[in-house]
Amino acid sequence: MKEINLAKVLVSKRREKGITQEELANYIGVSKASVSKWETGLSYPDIVFLPQLAAYFNISVDELIGYEPQMTKEDIKKLYHKLAADFVEKPFDGVIKHCREIIKKYYSCFPLLLQMGILLLNHSMLLKDREEQMALLKEAKGLFIRVKVESEDIELTRQALNLEAACLIYTADPKAALELLEDANDRVMIPNETLAAMAYQMLGKNENAKETLQISMYQYILSLIDAFDLYSTFYINDKEKYEEIFRRVFAITEVFNMEKLHPTFLLKIYIYAAQGYASLGEQDKALDILNKYTEISIGDIYPIKLHGDDFFDLLDDWLLQLDLGVNPVTNEKTIKQNMLNSVICNPSFAVLKESSRFKSIVKKLKNNCEEA
Repeated sequence: MKEINLAKVLVSKRREKGITQEELANYIGVSKASVSKWETGLSYPDIVFLPQLAAYFNISVDELIGYEPQMTKEDIKKLYHKLAADFVEKPFDGVIKHCREIIKKYYSCFPLLLQMGILLLNHSMLLKDREEQMALLKEAKGLFIRVKVESEDIELTRQALNLEAACLIYTADPKAALELLEDANDRVMIPNETLAAMAYQMLGKNENAKETLQISMYQYILSLIDAFDLYSTFYINDKEKYEEIFRRVFAITEVFNMEKLHPTFLLKIYIYAAQGYASLGEQDKALDILNKYTEISIGDIYPIKLHGDDFFDLLDDWLLQLDLGVNPVTNEKTIKQNMLNSVICNPSFAVLKESSRFKSIVKKLKNNCEEA
């Protein structure tokens, strides 16, 4: 992380100019000892001297003090993972306070603000009090709005707008979310990724074109399955339609080997499907799916890390640099506990609790937690 580096800049510029500390002191009108303290970081110049020093070295005041309120992508990644772990292991109030201090310090670092907003959004559900939860979502939304309005990075502003819409949905304001998304929808029929791949191909950069298309296909497959999941909720009382929806979903997950490609995503699909079957009174089917869920949960998927496969063989570099927030929880014990909670704390599965099969599933998931 970059801090104020006036001492380092002052030494560098003075030597570059070929003058002594005493000469600089005489020009500014201070003692040589004062300049020495500035250059060793023991003290800072009075604010009235900053423009004079900057003018003398022909640089801006920001350049003089070395103040760059930005963080590198790697810094942001490390910080995000540390804070996500802190939310799991430390008191919530203390972690939130630390987050706010970071936001205040780097308020013009828009990539960081986006990730801090995602961090707040992802962890708002840890709050039990609904009003506190809504307040934190509002705070996250404010960060997304700042990025959307102030950033000149088109991709950042697009992500910020979508996340702002997510906050509006979570705070029960779907009308505003729709208005926001409709205003932003330019209704371009050809996805940007396809246009980019075509451009790469025309330039003879076929590897770039293939990588762009793989990234696009990967994201659209996940989005398609998510859409199917939401679509299924409209047919929770229509057994035939519901089964057809998940027949297609599971066909897609099998074709693209989702168990190996993205196991946690597949686990989420299994929970959605099992909930619906339990609600439809199809207890055996719900248990069949929960059994598959359990076998993956206790299987060889740890440590969980997103990666490509034989088909998506150009994804790994992109996934390593992928914006954060995709996998907010990285602690293995916490992941396994969440997998257990998704079953035992799910009201949809209350009708299954007396089943010996369900008890066996819960036992396996609990053993899995104890082994973490």
